[in-house]
Amino acid sequence: MERRPRFEWDGDKDGANRAKHGVAFADAQRAFADRRRVIAEDLEHSGGEQRYFCFGLVDAGVMTVRFTYRDGRIRIIGAGYWRKGRTIYERENGPLHKG
Repeated sequence: MERRPRFEWDGDKDGANRAKHGVAFADAQRAFADRRRVIAEDLEHSGGEQRYFCFGLVDAGVMTVRFTYRDGRIRIIGAGYWRKGRTIYERENGPLHKG
């Protein structure tokens, strides 16, 4: 039996992300359900913990989710629909078909 990942996030960051990027962290979890998702290390983060990106198809668009692992959970830090994420996703999976 496959275990589903557990997610968490900061409520204030979720509200700020909704205001800035129009994406709720509860919806961002859906990017991880894409079987063709791409996980990449965030090489530009210089903080004390390792950060990653998940690029996954959500509602016919490629969502980028920035996250880390904490205490066995995926902690979402930011999310949105950005061209760079789509470019990386398509590089790994081929072009998305419109319509």
